[in-house]
Amino acid sequence: MKTAPENYRARMQRVLIHIDQHLDDDLDLETLSRIAAFSKFHFQRQFTATFGLSVHRYVQLTRMKRASYRLARKDAQSVTDIAMDAGYEAPDAFARAFRQRLGQSPSSFRKTPDWGTWLMALGPLDNARNKFMHIIFDHDDVTIRDVPATPVAVMQHRGDRARLADTFRRFRAWSKANNLSPETNPTFMVFRSEREPAIAADYSMDLCVSTDQPIEANHEQMKAGVIPGGRCAVLRYPGNTNNLEPAALYLYRDWLPISGEAARDFPIYCQRRLSFIPEVSAHEVITELFLPLK
Repeated sequence: MKTAPENYRARMQRVLIHIDQHLDDDLDLETLSRIAAFSKFHFQRQFTATFGLSVHRYVQLTRMKRASYRLARKDAQSVTDIAMDAGYEAPDAFARAFRQRLGQSPSSFRKTPDWGTWLMALGPLDNARNKFMHIIFDHDDVTIRDVPATPVAVMQHRGDRARLADTFRRFRAWSKANNLSPETNPTFMVFRSEREPAIAADYSMDLCVSTDQPIEANHEQMKAGVIPGGRCAVLRYPGNTNNLEPAALYLYRDWLPISGEAARDFPIYCQRRLSFIPEVSAHEVITELFLPLK
């Protein structure tokens, strides 16, 4: 028999599943409150208190996420059709909302998606889903792999995570100016601190793009570096997220103690790359989390 908190969570989870499966429907408060079996007079506040987003914003971000997938597909619909599917009556309104949320016009995103800014922009949606839509990892999800050393260009982010979007924008602009495409030059994020350090200013992370081209020693933004080669425990994260903390916790708390392995003296890092996944009919950001081993 479920406890009262478990029953509450299950009812809210039903709402998220219904939204995922009925994005083309009229997802009004009355419908969603009925799915949750809550009073429609209180459901809006309950949803916002639980997820940190209003129902309207949650649905809007979910539709925007789907629209971005459809824009990135090689066989994509027209922008007008994508706008209509996202609930907008005109392409201009969709374009304004898309640019406001993701920092690019739909046509620019279609041509060159900025997945770093995309991840940051959809962070509130990701955080909301992480509350009740947990991914459960097990030992078989982790593989041990010998990875080669990879020369990279490094842009450091030091300080509050609230400024990450600006670092992503500068990183993308530099990569584009140097003809380094995500499709041909893997990108990495090296996590040199906790995701939420006790002091926000202590957050530390490196953005890296693989390249063997020389970097000016006095370059104000970039420096040359290397993702070291060696054995790594690799955990593939399904789907898209800007919060890899649950995956990292699993590696450190659950996998490492029973593996007989020891961590090497290099931070945990991830690699993101684009890949077409037929099951979801979209370009997904495939993420692999690497824990360097001795």
